[in-house]
Amino acid sequence: MIDLVRRKLILAAVALIGLTAGSAATAQETLTRLNPNTATEAELAQIGGLPADLAKAIVAARPFARTGDYDAIVSPRLEGDAKTALYEQLFLPIDLNEATEDEIAVIPGMSRRMIHEFEEYRPYTSIEQFNREIGKYVDDDEVARLRSYVTLGE
Repeated sequence: MIDLVRRKLILAAVALIGLTAGSAATAQETLTRLNPNTATEAELAQIGGLPADLAKAIVAARPFARTGDYDAIVSPRLEGDAKTALYEQLFLPIDLNEATEDEIAVIPGMSRRMIHEFEEYRPYTSIEQFNREIGKYVDDDEVARLRSYVTLGE
């Protein structure tokens, strides 16, 4: 009887580990977006809501040194929900230690408070530090979402 219970517990644990690993992979895939410096023209053509003239302007203006440079190409052509939808699919990650307040602000869903929190903990020495500090204010899913928009000295 004890062996049967133990076997069921082991099977349940293995199943749970498999589900958790699958969820983590799915969450990470959801947070992956294209980089405007490296996306091919074919990849850009697949982005819903990206006008062809803007795609051409992005390709012509590359490489973008900063997120602000990329935003300067996009903002005159898209605004509001259309711009947010594009940035959820195509975004140049901000450098945590170098980004301006305006560059941080273009991250979709960014609030004034979170802009302040991003800046307050500079200089960042690791992504783990970012996870820990920003995790004081938002849940793990939101930390992961925000992390997908940032880089550290790359």
